[in-house]
Amino acid sequence: MNRLAERIESRTPVHRDRAIDGLRALALLAVPTGHWLLGGFTLSSDGAIHNASPLGTFAGLAPVSWVLQMLGIFFLVGGYASVLSYRRRKGSAGEWLKARLARLGRPVLGVTAVWAALLPLLHFGLGVPVDSLRTASTLVIQPLWFVGVYTVVTALTPLCVRAARRLGVWAAAPLLGSVAVVDFLRYGPYADAVPSWLSLLNILPGWLFAYQLGVSWGEGRVTRRHAWALLLGGTALFAALLVWFGYPASMVGVPGGTRTNSHPPSLLVLALAAAQSGAAILLRNRLGALLRRPALWAPVVIVNLSAMTILCWHQTAMLTAAIPASYLGEVPGLVGAPDSVGWILARLAWMPVFAGLLVLIGRFARGFESPWTKTGTARRTVAGLLAAGFAVFALGLA
Repeated sequence: MNRLAERIESRTPVHRDRAIDGLRALALLAVPTGHWLLGGFTLSSDGAIHNASPLGTFAGLAPVSWVLQMLGIFFLVGGYASVLSYRRRKGSAGEWLKARLARLGRPVLGVTAVWAALLPLLHFGLGVPVDSLRTASTLVIQPLWFVGVYTVVTALTPLCVRAARRLGVWAAAPLLGSVAVVDFLRYGPYADAVPSWLSLLNILPGWLFAYQLGVSWGEGRVTRRHAWALLLGGTALFAALLVWFGYPASMVGVPGGTRTNSHPPSLLVLALAAAQSGAAILLRNRLGALLRRPALWAPVVIVNLSAMTILCWHQTAMLTAAIPASYLGEVPGLVGAPDSVGWILARLAWMPVFAGLLVLIGRFARGFESPWTKTGTARRTVAGLLAAGFAVFALGLA
């Protein structure tokens, strides 16, 4: 391990911004940690597994979701990195965008195509119940919404750059205001007269907010004073929304809940993203200095090189353990109602197992992140059709 760390250190360019990579790795690891810790399975009488969450019983776990909901950091860092990449591009803006979107699309196409091929094998070959496969498919496709949103905001990078150069950090303010208006309409005194689809208007500005902050940061338009304002203002708004405006405490959906903060994002998500962004900008230099240590820098590099693999396959790792275990009946922390302290302790014990399975799966799946130079048009077409079929099944359309 020491030799690997030293080799990575020697290959790291002097100008590499280690703090940005560190923040990205932290935000990435929060995704599987949150899904593994706050997601569980119940077992029906026919042996099928169904989604459940300990948050339904332990409302006190909601603050854990505040820590693990780090998509604001991910979009912030994404905006910052996109500015640097966009500035250094050698071709046109269209060529730059095409290359970045391909890096996002290949792993998504890979995981959905593989699962599409697995579904008939698992059902007809191994007898896995259809309801279990629907549960699995929903979990696999669940994190992929992020890729779709991230694709859209990445496509808006040229516009975000222009806005940042003209308005600086204030370019993100209209996005915050837009979400506030929609939230007022859907939760305010006239909520009964507002159509349910109105909440979808929050999807783009809700996630573009932190990305725009990152673009402004990359353009050098965010100072320490701005960062303190984001940290303190975001924290104050977050507290006010919880205490006086009745927003749900959990940052993720809770079974049986009538409101959710993340799908689509509410104003509470943006308040948290603002606070996290301010803290990240203020801690950047300290984090960069800390990551000068090869032993700490090496894991950051490995996580960043496997970013899309982690995002696309971490639910598969958990399902690799849960589906076979369902044949044994209830297994503490894995299959069974997540309604006791014992379940929480058992789930913590399962976390290293999920991580180990993800590493094993990643050795195969990492190939989807590389350019498909040897993949012909026919194979790409088949993969696309499989992916589309899987999406239809996962979304309950078939």
